[in-house]
Amino acid sequence: MGWHLARESLQAILDRLEEKHVVIIGDLILDEYIWGDVKRISPEAPVPVLETTSETALFGGAANVAHNVASLGGYANLIGVIGSDSNGKTLIGILQEAGINTGGIHTDSSRPTSAKTRVIARASSTSVSNHQQLLRIDRESSLPVDASLQDELLKAVTDRISQADALIIEDYEKGVLNPELIENILIVARQYNKPIVVDPKVENFWHYKGVTSITPNHKEAGAALNREITDENSLIGVGEEILDRLALDGLLITRGEQGMSLFRRIGDSPRMQVEHISPAQPRDVFDDTGAGDTVVAVFTLALAAGADMYDAARLSNLAGGIVVGEVGCAAATHDSLSQAICLEAQREDRLS
Repeated sequence: MGWHLARESLQAILDRLEEKHVVIIGDLILDEYIWGDVKRISPEAPVPVLETTSETALFGGAANVAHNVASLGGYANLIGVIGSDSNGKTLIGILQEAGINTGGIHTDSSRPTSAKTRVIARASSTSVSNHQQLLRIDRESSLPVDASLQDELLKAVTDRISQADALIIEDYEKGVLNPELIENILIVARQYNKPIVVDPKVENFWHYKGVTSITPNHKEAGAALNREITDENSLIGVGEEILDRLALDGLLITRGEQGMSLFRRIGDSPRMQVEHISPAQPRDVFDDTGAGDTVVAVFTLALAAGADMYDAARLSNLAGGIVVGEVGCAAATHDSLSQAICLEAQREDRLS
């Protein structure tokens, strides 16, 4: 398909994303940023002194996936756990401001709200290259949530999945998801024949058998098989084994600055199809914080809208290219993604 036809196809898919209903369950994270200027070294120790200028609270983990769904006009129904602390209140507040349904979020007073605080020295320019992360502080518990809370999370999925167009499982290994809960969620979700897409981490990687697709990055995919992906041959070997062992309809491996690769079987044939998707707009700077959240959100929304898996992957690739040019977790919008589709078509014209 030429890029002019592809542009029309992707734009049509993008226009169908609005009002698609996605249930998201996983680890909720508050991303905090402390911004400031460094003008001197401390006399107490050889460390920079940051003069704070502002602080921002953003979405992280499954909360960022929900934010990306909502930013594209989808209906995000979020399920997870927070602590009974100020970070939890802040996260609920910004989620509700973004129009995200928080009725499935439960409070556990025995654990903190997962939070990542990044201390950033910034220059007068707003480009990524003129920001330097000095420090990251993580406050979290990775202990499993207790059995009664797991039952509440499963009930939240059960109550919502019948009205949804798709389910996303966002695993950051912060204690919300475990093999038993994953198995029970999949038993419930499979009854409705909706797309089930997982952004996995290594610990629970092999418990997602039979879902529609998973979207690991290349490091996670290699680590799941205790291998390192170093070239195309090793990538294909890892992809084929994961595709078969998990009995997936498709496997989307994100590869950072190298784009992504989609693995599928062709009908009932044993032959595997591998489609490499190059990054849309090459960048000199690259902040991939939260890019995986954007990819799984857009990929799933597109599948929910009836897109072919390859078109869904291409659209998510363009969305990922938008957010890597910004500092921290960000979200694509309908307008920014529509513009990215146009720019990619123009770029392909120049290259052809």
